[in-house]
Amino acid sequence: MKKFLLTTVAAATLATFATSAFAEDVTITIESWRAEDLSIWQDQIIPVFEKTNPGIKVKFTPTKSTEYNASLNARLDSGTAGDMITCRPFDNALAQYNKGQLASLNGLDGLKNFDDVAKSAWTTDDGKNIFCVPMASVIHGFIYNKDAFKELGIEVPNTREEFFAALDKIKADGSYTPLAMGTNDQWEAATMGYYNIAPNYHKGEEGRLALLAGDAKLTDAEWTAPFAELTKWKAYLGDNFEAQTYGDSQNLFTLGRAAIYPAGSWEISGFNKNADFEMGAFKPPVAKAGDECYISDHTDIALGMNPASKNPEAVKTFLNWVGSADFATLYANASPGFFSLSNHKVTMEDALAADFVSWRSDCKSSIRSSAQILTRGTPNLDTAIWGASVSALKGNKTPEVLGAELQKGLDSWFKPKM
Repeated sequence: MKKFLLTTVAAATLATFATSAFAEDVTITIESWRAEDLSIWQDQIIPVFEKTNPGIKVKFTPTKSTEYNASLNARLDSGTAGDMITCRPFDNALAQYNKGQLASLNGLDGLKNFDDVAKSAWTTDDGKNIFCVPMASVIHGFIYNKDAFKELGIEVPNTREEFFAALDKIKADGSYTPLAMGTNDQWEAATMGYYNIAPNYHKGEEGRLALLAGDAKLTDAEWTAPFAELTKWKAYLGDNFEAQTYGDSQNLFTLGRAAIYPAGSWEISGFNKNADFEMGAFKPPVAKAGDECYISDHTDIALGMNPASKNPEAVKTFLNWVGSADFATLYANASPGFFSLSNHKVTMEDALAADFVSWRSDCKSSIRSSAQILTRGTPNLDTAIWGASVSALKGNKTPEVLGAELQKGLDSWFKPKM
């Protein structure tokens, strides 16, 4: 009986501590570039956390995407940044960690639910420290107008031959622009063009890691071939595609005037709102039927802790929740197209998002080839690939010349260390 009483008292004491740890409400804030997600956080995500964590209030305080880096860095430097920092992948967040502006999260229980690949975008080069909890990746592929495909009798393409046959049929009909993409903003030519199709050429992570190790060169055929394919896309882009902005391309597709949109899964929510036709998605076509497929399943967003936070325990409580199955399911369905990086099984409610994420079962995942380390010098390889992809689409330079220029720029500062 005495042992029972002591156990009961201990349990009561622990319960009292748990409920009084935040006896007075503490408020923690989240810095983010995802301003379009404000209502999602306010109405769907934060209320679930606050209901099960009384005493902790959370505010989502986003900044316009194009202003986020500069604005956040200014607030970090001045000591006015929020308690939690939404982390971009790889070098941007790593630079913040190296400056002491993101805390090491080693030992955080919620990180056990992520594998090393998921954590790689927010881990130091030596692998000793992780500084952000992975939230989501985005997947590249093609979104298509199902009504247009049905009208024209087109089957979803699996091989490159089938893909170009479909484009030829759409072009010959004349009712739709075959591919909704322009080059005005440059980044889209690389992101929805080169990075979309390249993994099938360089075999995803195998090729990317070979490039980092110095065992592959951007002049190799598997790296120049994607530019050759982009050159072929020119015939299927809209009139005056050189002046066509990213927003123009989105409108062209959602207004039903284009049949195929080279896409990132982040488009899903906006397209669901703006398109009045049924959509589907297909993965980047392979060379021939039966070939192993690779997709760009790019680590995109994570959440870290500001070391200057006055409420670190509350922040850790929230970050542990970000690593939970509840958050994985909630976030992935509240933001369709942003797919959980955790090991939890997540069922997608959105049909288009389910199309994209299903490819993980069929194909090997990779990240954008320039994302890790190769953006640290000048010329920045990612930005250089933007320009090279535009040149390929316009047909200004041969794939071989583009590969040679990229490799020359990389050789001017990068020395393989892996």
